[in-house]
Amino acid sequence: MSDMIQRLRERRGNVWEQAKGLADKAAEENRAFSAEEQGTWDALNEELDKLDARIKSAIDTAQRSKDADAAFDRLSGGQGGSGAGGQGGQRQGGTPAGQAPQDQGELRAWMRGEGGGRFYDVKPNGPIDFRSLTKGAAAAGGNTVPTSFYDRLIAHLIQTSAILQSGATVLNTDSGETIQVPKTTAHSSGAIVTEGGTIGTSEPTFGQISLGAYKYGALIQVSRELLDDTGVDLEGYLAMQAGRALGNAFGAHAITGTGTGQPRGVVTDATNGVTGGTGVTGAFTADNVIDLFFSVIAPYRRSTAAVWMMADSSIAALRKLKDSTGQYLWQPGLQAGAPDMILGKPVLMDPNVAAVALSAKSLIFGDMSQYFVRLAGGGIRFERSDEFAFNSDMVTFRALMRADGALVDLTGAVKLFTGAAS
Repeated sequence: MSDMIQRLRERRGNVWEQAKGLADKAAEENRAFSAEEQGTWDALNEELDKLDARIKSAIDTAQRSKDADAAFDRLSGGQGGSGAGGQGGQRQGGTPAGQAPQDQGELRAWMRGEGGGRFYDVKPNGPIDFRSLTKGAAAAGGNTVPTSFYDRLIAHLIQTSAILQSGATVLNTDSGETIQVPKTTAHSSGAIVTEGGTIGTSEPTFGQISLGAYKYGALIQVSRELLDDTGVDLEGYLAMQAGRALGNAFGAHAITGTGTGQPRGVVTDATNGVTGGTGVTGAFTADNVIDLFFSVIAPYRRSTAAVWMMADSSIAALRKLKDSTGQYLWQPGLQAGAPDMILGKPVLMDPNVAAVALSAKSLIFGDMSQYFVRLAGGGIRFERSDEFAFNSDMVTFRALMRADGALVDLTGAVKLFTGAAS
């Protein structure tokens, strides 16, 4: 798998060099693309996008295989590998490394709804028994599946939401009451004082933001036949579906949420850094991108959490842009795990950022550690009911997450490019 990923990355680099050569030729001759060149350019960019998708798919597949191996190892009590069931210490969730659940058959039986065992069902009548994905009686082995689900779901949330992937500050709390995050809104300033003169006062000013816990939910119904056929492998399928659903819901609000009945998005709280020129339908130039970079104050600009975020449709335009010395602003990441870069900072694609258009806020740059994400209740709950869809012989799973988010520094940590209004 790693060889295939490396070959795809090498192919990606070759395609980029072809595209760059095409753009260089037109620039040297001081002309726009011909119709044929434009078609070639579009085809090369389309291939780059397809290669990106294939590389991501290959990496995801490799990770799922690794997670599955680790899950089986935990279930069977194996000592190999580097996952939670590896050698030494304790397993995640408190089970000693030398002990194992009874066998994989018990988990398969739970997936089929057979027997009570250690895994609880959600009953519509009478008391409801459920296990949080990160809580349970370790002595009974209840942590094994919930912990595995929790890790897999969080991984998919990171892949879906650029905010979480960017290194946002995540606050985990056991309960969901509103918490206040203090922040400075202005700093003290100094001034020259004459001999014997009165020293003026200058105190910093403070504010605060409130982070609540909005509940996100996803319901997945699976046929009994599918459960019987797939057994424990269904864990990855359910984790992927629920993780993507919750990640897409929270990810949209993390970018453009209004703060009324939903989290406040980074676009909502960030300030404008650059406004584009008129007559170009909201497009940005190389100078606009450079100005946006320097509109973020130096301490935040130099931060390791400083990143660019934009929609996929903005990438093709950025790939053409050069600085005053003729160097491309966009540099592809050719090594495994290396992101694409603009002016030395990583580029993250998020479908919730606006595409280039009149008055659209289509580019985001800044220190994303200043965006706070609050996760309440210990993470994600994953629960099951065999009776909810009894008449159709469907087994119902639900995933729940409580979260909020807001930018804590509104003075210059994150800036936006806004297209002109005409």
